[in-house]
Amino acid sequence: MMEPQNLRRRWEDYQASKTVVFWACAACIVATLFLGFTWGGWVTSGTAGRMAAQAATDARADLAAAVCVSRFEAASDAVANLAALKASDSWNQGDYLQKGGWATLAGMKQPIDGAATLCAERLIKATLATKNSG
Repeated sequence: MMEPQNLRRRWEDYQASKTVVFWACAACIVATLFLGFTWGGWVTSGTAGRMAAQAATDARADLAAAVCVSRFEAASDAVANLAALKASDSWNQGDYLQKGGWATLAGMKQPIDGAATLCAERLIKATLATKNSG
C-alpha cells in the first residue's frame, strides 16, 4: 500500500511546464494592472494631465477669490455692498462681484472663471460666522 505524499513533498516534486509558467506570469501582470488602476491610484498620462490642468484652474480661482474677498472687505462701503450682495439672488452674486470689479485681478481684462462665485460664497459664510459668534 502506497502512502499519500504530504503537501510539502508534492510541492518540492512539482515541475511546472513552460506553458503553466507563462500563463501564471500573464495572470500576475493582469492582476497587478487591474489592482493598480482600480485601487492603487494609477492613472494614464491623459488623466494626469487633465487632473493637473483642473488643479491649476482651481488654484487660480482660489487665489483670485482670496484677493476678491480682501478687496471687498477693504472697500469703504463694504457694509452696504455686503447687504446688496446678500439681497441679490444666489445665481447673481458672482455677477454682482464681477460688475463691482472685485473679482478681476489687476492687469487683467476678464475675471478668472469661478473666482466670483467662490468669492461670494466666502463673503456670505464669513459674515454669517462673525454674526453668529458675536
